[in-house]
Amino acid sequence: MSSEDEVMSKSKKPGEIYRPLIRPIYDSLTDAWELGTATFLKRYKKLPVNVAHLYAAHWCQSEVCNGGLSQFFSNTTGLLAPEALEAFRAIGLREWAGILEEAMHFFGEKYPRQRGKREKLLDEYVEKNGDADPFAKLDDRFYKWLNAKPDRWDLAADKYALGNDSR
Repeated sequence: MSSEDEVMSKSKKPGEIYRPLIRPIYDSLTDAWELGTATFLKRYKKLPVNVAHLYAAHWCQSEVCNGGLSQFFSNTTGLLAPEALEAFRAIGLREWAGILEEAMHFFGEKYPRQRGKREKLLDEYVEKNGDADPFAKLDDRFYKWLNAKPDRWDLAADKYALGNDSR
């Protein structure tokens, strides 16, 4: 039995294994974004490692699926980029980790957690390059990997959740 078959045998629908792990902390942690980066990260670091990984990876992939890497970085969620990178590696999503790492280099050697700094760099890019999206090719790679198999993200997250259950 393949690992994907194992995941499917334990749930009725992809995503049903990992989502219950992040659901209890989802709202309270997401609300902490507005309290500042330091407060958010302090709360985030108190989570069990597997839950933290799933939360960060979930947010990153959700934002990219909804509007690309530009949306992820220009929204508050972009503060999670270093955690999402770690999470993708832990979950075994090497392709996505590589894409995110490459995209983060756009912002310089030290990744800016503050949304305003990221937005300023993105705005400067648009001013110099018109409406060009600096992440268009990376978005294409992200979607190509995701769409290569049905439910690929949910299955990977479920597999990670099964192997790292802290309930």
